[in-house]
Parts: sequence; C-alpha cells; structure tokens
Amino acid sequence: MNRKKSIGFYHRALEMIPGGVNSPVRAFKAIGVPPSFIERAKGSKIFDVDGNEYIDYVGSWGPMILGHAHPKIVAALKRAISKGTSYGAPTPLEVELTSKVKKAFPSMELVRMVSSGTEAVMSAIRVARGYTGRAKIIKFEGCYHGHGDSLLVKAGSGAMTFGIPDSLGIPEELAKHTLIASYNNLESVKALITQYPEQIACIIVEPIAGNMGVVLPERGFLEGLRKICDEKEVLLIFDEVISGFRAAYGGAQEIYKIKADMTCLGKIIGGGLPVGAYGGKRAIMEKVSPLGGVYQAGTLSGNPLAMTAGITTLTLLKSKKIYQDLEKKTFYLTEKISECAEEKGIPFSINRTPGLFTLFFTEGPVRDYRTAKMSDTKRFAQFFIEMMEQGIYLPPSQFEAWFISLAHTQKDLDKTIEACDAAFKKI
Repeated sequence: MNRKKSIGFYHRALEMIPGGVNSPVRAFKAIGVPPSFIERAKGSKIFDVDGNEYIDYVGSWGPMILGHAHPKIVAALKRAISKGTSYGAPTPLEVELTSKVKKAFPSMELVRMVSSGTEAVMSAIRVARGYTGRAKIIKFEGCYHGHGDSLLVKAGSGAMTFGIPDSLGIPEELAKHTLIASYNNLESVKALITQYPEQIACIIVEPIAGNMGVVLPERGFLEGLRKICDEKEVLLIFDEVISGFRAAYGGAQEIYKIKADMTCLGKIIGGGLPVGAYGGKRAIMEKVSPLGGVYQAGTLSGNPLAMTAGITTLTLLKSKKIYQDLEKKTFYLTEKISECAEEKGIPFSINRTPGLFTLFFTEGPVRDYRTAKMSDTKRFAQFFIEMMEQGIYLPPSQFEAWFISLAHTQKDLDKTIEACDAAFKKI
C-alpha cells in the first residue's frame, strides 16, 4: 500500500505540531508506523491523501453512528452555515437540542452545553465539589474522562492510595484529591469511602468503559455504586461520552436502569462536531452560574453548527430499529472474528455491546484495567498493520473500542472478517 503522501505530511507536521499530531493516539506510537492523513470520508469509508480506501472502525471515536457525511446532516449544515457560524448569543437551536437530550436522559433535569466531553467532565466535577462542599473524587483505574487536571492520575502502590500525577504539569496537591478504585470492584470503593469519610464529593465512572478497551459493568456493580452514593451523600457521575446515544438512545442508563446524579455527554450529540454537555438533578445544576456560584462559561458553547448537526443526528437515531441493527451487526462481526481467532489458535477475548467492541489479545476474561493490560500489545500492533494493508482502519491501540456504524454493509463486515482471518495467519 502506497502511503508516500501521508508520510510526507507527517514529516512536515513533526516540524510544527508536537509529535506531528493534535491528539496523542493519532501518532500511531503503539503501532510503530507513521499515521495515515485522511482527506475525506463517506458512509463506512475513509480515504487518505494517497487515495487509499479503508473500511473505518474508528468513526471519529464514536459519534459517526450514521456513517460519515450523512446527506441529511450535510444538507442541514449547509443551510445553517449560510446563516453564520457563531453568534455568542442564545439560539432556538440550543433549546431544541437540549430538549432532545433531556427526553433521552430523564436524569438530566437541567443541561449545560459545552464544546467537548473533556469540558463537560471538568465542569461536572467542579459542580459536584461546589454542591457538596467536598474536595475529593473517586475515579476508576483505566477509565479516561478527558485531560482535566483532576482526572489524569493513576493508582500509586494500590487502589487505596492517593492518586499520583499521570502527566507532567499536574501539582501533587491537586492530584491527591483524586482517589483510584478498581472497575467492577465495589470493595475498593467502600474502602476509600471508609478511609475518607465525608470528604468525597463524587464518584465518576464510565458505566460502559471504553477507554481500556470495552469493559462491561458486572451484575450489581452500577447498582452498588448507586447504593453507596445514596447512603454516603456522594454524587454519582456517569461519563456517557462514549455510551450515550451509541449503546442505546438513552445510553447505559437506559440499558441498566440506573439514574446518575449527573451525566456527561460528548461529540455524539453534535454528530461529530465539537460539542459536549453535562447535566443532572435540578438542585445540583442550580449551583451553576448565573443561578449559583459555580462558574463555567464558553463562547462557542451551543454553537449553531454543532447544534444543527446534533438535532439532525438525534432525530435520525430516534428509532429502536436503529439500535437493533447496530446490535445485529456487532454480534455478527464479533462472532465471526471469534471463530477465525479460535481456528488459528490466537489467544483472545472479545467484549461487546451494541455498536462497539474490543478484540483483546489475551485469553481473558477482561473485566478491569489489570486484566486488560495482560493483552499482547506487540501482537495487536502486527494485527493492526496487517489489517491496514488490507484496507481496514482500526483504532491504533489495543485499549480502544472498535465502532460500528449503520453505514457498514454486509459486504464491509464480510471483507473485515476475511481480513481478520488473513491477519491471524500472519501473527
């Protein structure tokens, strides 16, 4: 496969952009080859600057449920852009999109639009601290919630220690307020609650984890978190940036029938344009300025283009058949990949939920960060390169989700299975 132009752009980018990319995973560092530079996308396909065509399982990291450049979204954006790109003032579009979000997530009684999932999470945590008057938060090892200072921490010597910075530039004085628990392990949460009584503002969790690869909540885990939070007057925040409107229209809260005190959403609600939202119980969200003393603002919050794409996307997704189709495609693809891996004697484990899954190169089961990290990352890198050579574009990390769209055809899925079978023979 010729990638000469992509490599040329990469070398140019290295001179001007840190690492040649504007988001670290795009550097393909875990793979060991230069990234492809994408020129356009349509449906289930992306096309690089060298003219190579790929079946895309990244989907802009989740929001392209309808596929790339859906004609109705493109048409709506064309109409919107002729009216201006940004006003810095309220618009009817904000009200319409917020109404759709509230109907899908009844736990979000008041909603504030922002410009990214990271911004939504940063804001929600600030509100939780302001509402409770407490400083500490609990997050789970392996769950990524954006690059906010409070969240870029990992476990130190164990799950019941203070967090230590996972990035330069984060003061230990701030990181010490983030406590790390183990996903699917309620005892690790209870231990932290006991160790720091009446000091914890919130527990934030991906109800369906997608940033250590897809890891599903085990029976009783989310219910247990809800019970702990109710008993200890701690706020429960669901980060549904990945699962919201993808795993189900109402996200994990619809699937598992658990209501969060606050919810964070991301780019899916803008059809892939830069957008996010956070919201929750009225009493909590009334702490947000201008109603309360928790300050958060943004010139591009509620941007008319993002709102337009979001309204169109959520309108098109409002059908049970949509999610039944996603589930069927996910089941078919993962079952066939499993059969191929078993035939070739490849140690593997697959975690899936409608619309997304991860193929782990480990015998599994994968239920938390520790078991995810047992995956053979060298084998994944070989697999990625082989798949890319056959025109299949995967997330360039073992610890990410594959995203399926409604635009993926049976032909796309079968070609992907054939590519997997061929790749398994070589790795």
